[in-house]
Amino acid sequence: MTHFSDIEIAQAKELKHIREIAAKLDVNEADLEMFGKYKAKLPLSLIDDDKIENNNLVLVTALTPTPAGEGKTTVSIGLTEGLNKIGKQATVVLREPSLGPIFGMKGGAAGGGYSQVVPMEDINLHFTGDFNAVEKANNLLSALIDNNIQNKVNNLNIDPRTILWKRVIDMNDRALRDITIGLGGTANGVPRQDGFNITPASEVMAILCMASDFENLKKRLGDIFIGLTYKNEPVFARDLKAENAMAILLKDAIKPNLVQTLEENPAIIHGGPFANIAQGTNTIIATKMGLSLSNYVVTEAGFGADLGAEKFLNIKSQFANLNPKCVVLVATIRALRHHGGAKKEDYNTPNLSKVTEGFKNLEKHIENIRKFNIEPVVAINSFVSDSEEEVSFVVEKCASLGVHAVLSKGWAKGGEGTMKLAAAVVDIVENKATQYKPLYNWKSPVTDKIEIIAKEIYGATAVEYSKQAQLNLKRINRLGFNDFAVCMAKTQKSFSDNESLIGRPEGFTVTVREIEIAAGAQFLIPILGKMMRMPGLPISPASENMTIDNNGVISGLS
Repeated sequence: MTHFSDIEIAQAKELKHIREIAAKLDVNEADLEMFGKYKAKLPLSLIDDDKIENNNLVLVTALTPTPAGEGKTTVSIGLTEGLNKIGKQATVVLREPSLGPIFGMKGGAAGGGYSQVVPMEDINLHFTGDFNAVEKANNLLSALIDNNIQNKVNNLNIDPRTILWKRVIDMNDRALRDITIGLGGTANGVPRQDGFNITPASEVMAILCMASDFENLKKRLGDIFIGLTYKNEPVFARDLKAENAMAILLKDAIKPNLVQTLEENPAIIHGGPFANIAQGTNTIIATKMGLSLSNYVVTEAGFGADLGAEKFLNIKSQFANLNPKCVVLVATIRALRHHGGAKKEDYNTPNLSKVTEGFKNLEKHIENIRKFNIEPVVAINSFVSDSEEEVSFVVEKCASLGVHAVLSKGWAKGGEGTMKLAAAVVDIVENKATQYKPLYNWKSPVTDKIEIIAKEIYGATAVEYSKQAQLNLKRINRLGFNDFAVCMAKTQKSFSDNESLIGRPEGFTVTVREIEIAAGAQFLIPILGKMMRMPGLPISPASENMTIDNNGVISGLS
């Protein structure tokens, strides 16, 4: 059997014009804002709250992943193909990829094999410019802040030492984490320490994903907390009259993007926050758009269920009044070997004892999903290195817990390989679905919300707060931000804040190093351990293996 790369499979596909994909959703061509033949933006007027209530939302998440990832996006797309094959009208709703990981570790983030969204190269590289708009809106606010500090006439008396707002760039560039700006004389501004985050970590990205409409977007932008005056009074973006100018830059970015899967089914892609340092899910607007136009919507939440799914269910679903009816937990035999103690060089070597030990990680995720009053389905993302013995063990072990585990072959076979998974999901949605419930109420005390997540989801026995975090809590209380949701920033490699604790660790304490305020997004960000909001490139970046020929044909983007 000839093995083709993801990009070769995507490039071999003859795409349908985007108006034909829109027609499957009963969207008229006149309503589309087209970006060439294969991409379009959808107007917010298509969102219909009555239809949303009658349609079905399915969340795809995963067990604690290995560094290579376990294929949530591939399974999400494959499941959508499978649902359509068994007669359900389904649309996949995903996040937009970030250039940082694409040129760093991943090389691409549009699914894989025969479960991809296309045009793959466009989606991975710039797409419709949404990330650029977020970056520019973020950095406009940065420029306005420094201009105000230098301004002798309309100065807000901002204390530069208290400024929390950072610039962003959509690239893994560790040299920009901590910088000094304003050097070279008074014409260049006031010298101060600053830094860059990666664009998916920008609060503007978080706001774009949490906004319910354009008016709400403007209000949230105005509510961004910048820092304090010399009199210790809070300063917000609205004090700089920044919200309208920032919203102007986001006027098109707020509209969801329509593309297609390899099997010519609709795909909506919009927003791109990371899950380990942000909320890790696409925009509320995109999810509601999908639910307005399709009977089934499949969406994903980044990294393991302890991060993406927890935030999707406690933050996004609670704010947007969504009711996910089924959660698909993606597992790989490779990851189970890893959590059972296998070394990296042995990830692809069958070992039932390692899989047995590693199952404890998956079992904890199953328990966690049920805490939200939702029944999970386990999708075993198939790899050629899986042994029948290992797969049978997982299926039987899940069955003993009352959970249906299904082998998913979306990468190799597209929808043909996911029809059994689709049937298992439909069974939950149509026969067993109940009203989901969040784990905490936003109005609970901040420390209560943090401890509920740490103890119930991670399995920690205690939470400790550094002196900095304790000072942050006092500031949060003084500013009246106690009612915000909690968006944990934590390693994706472990349930704990120590990435070396694989499997299902117990008896550990998590430490909150500091707590950032995202007042526009309406959540607080407790930072656990050594998390950074600007990644670096690996020793051998994925960019080194990418090429483009004289005809513009790209290779290595997978």
